Amino acid sequence: MSPWLNILIIVVLVSIILMEVAENGQPIRTLAWIMLLVFLPVVGLVLYFFFGRDRKNRRMVGAGDMDRLQALSESSMDGLVCREPPERYRNLITLLQTAGKALPVGGNEARVYTDFRAMYADLLADLEAARHHIHFQFFKFEDDEFGHRIEEILVRKAQEGVEVRLQIDDLANLTRRKFFRRMAQEGVMVRSFLRVRFFLMSDTNYRNHRKNVVIDGRVGYIGGMNIAKRYAVGIRNGIWRDTHIRVAGPVVAQMQTAFLVDWKFSSRQLLDRSVYFPKVEPAGNLLMQVAASGPMGEFRVIMQAILRIFSESRSYVYVQTPYFIPNEPLGAALRNAALSGVDVRLIIPRRDDVNFIVTLAARSYIKDLLVAGVKVYLYEKGFMHAKTVVSDDSVFSVGSTNFDIRSFEQNFEINAFIYDHDMAVRMREAFLHDLEGCTQVNPEEWAKRSRLTRLGESFARLFSPLL
Repeated sequence: MSPWLNILIIVVLVSIILMEVAENGQPIRTLAWIMLLVFLPVVGLVLYFFFGRDRKNRRMVGAGDMDRLQALSESSMDGLVCREPPERYRNLITLLQTAGKALPVGGNEARVYTDFRAMYADLLADLEAARHHIHFQFFKFEDDEFGHRIEEILVRKAQEGVEVRLQIDDLANLTRRKFFRRMAQEGVMVRSFLRVRFFLMSDTNYRNHRKNVVIDGRVGYIGGMNIAKRYAVGIRNGIWRDTHIRVAGPVVAQMQTAFLVDWKFSSRQLLDRSVYFPKVEPAGNLLMQVAASGPMGEFRVIMQAILRIFSESRSYVYVQTPYFIPNEPLGAALRNAALSGVDVRLIIPRRDDVNFIVTLAARSYIKDLLVAGVKVYLYEKGFMHAKTVVSDDSVFSVGSTNFDIRSFEQNFEINAFIYDHDMAVRMREAFLHDLEGCTQVNPEEWAKRSRLTRLGESFARLFSPLL
């Protein structure tokens, strides 16, 4: 290698390391990048330019535009905003409202799905019933038989005069551009979020992981499911287990706001008309909030809300997640709850879906949880992809947010928080039913894993802030 090229690489490495240090970010993340850049400089440089650069100083929308959307959202709720939250949830509700502008609103109904085909059937029916607009956003929208059925409806609705907007994460759907271009040619308004242009080193680090559908401003879908065949037929190791909800009621306006903020960012078009925020009659009696978070926000709203649930739990807290790579606050909160006598249970997959490094890193955290009294279960029936938290028969959260540093720090996510005894009881029972397909991790047996296995897990853990 040329001496001048070596000098150039060294200068670039030192510059990047100094920039990372000057960011005053999380020390663990900074050290992980420094280690990667020092010990694997070429690989580290490539990964850093794609996944390491910080764009957090940018805003998705201006303050005035955000205020306008928030005002339209609140005006559509027609007096159903809860001004005096119940004492049991007050701190959590206030946190979400203050940090995330998520209004607590009553009069909602939520239908829970743990089976993709049931969700898919209802989604198709709601899309068919659309009269004014369809706002459709999934992290992955695959070009298969399930995607084609939705494509047919979206195109037909667009040709009938319904406003159909489809927003996709560009990196997650990189190989399906022809699929979306076909819809765009037929009248569907398609926008890619943070379009990937490899030669320009675009923002591959920040992905829009949200699953958020709004139909006529009255019905919405939110949760962990994507549009893909494996959700219906499973994978080589068994079923694909996930959780999603259909929402009806005034809280859908908050889902609309989240979609329109993303749309403004990707299309430079602000849809600030009241027609997207119709007044919606109460559809049920659920008190709910919908919170969106992302790397460009001032606060890590969803992470902070989950921390609050853990700290306020008195009897139990049950968690499901496909990827468990907690930052220190989340890991400490789980351990503290268990040490305080709370029944803390965690379900994670035994097998990975595609990324074995993530699975190895996740397993490195299990010992610390077991020592503190957390009950850890490995899902055996396939792949556990649900992202849920339920606590004390009183509060339930579901959405797109994984329990990993990427979801908490880098991705754009959205979660619903539901404050209702009956709903929480149903989700506790669903969790306990899932335990029948799990194996509980035995602390003594876990400690007997081979040194090579533990070494591999520990090595993967070093890079957990980057996964």
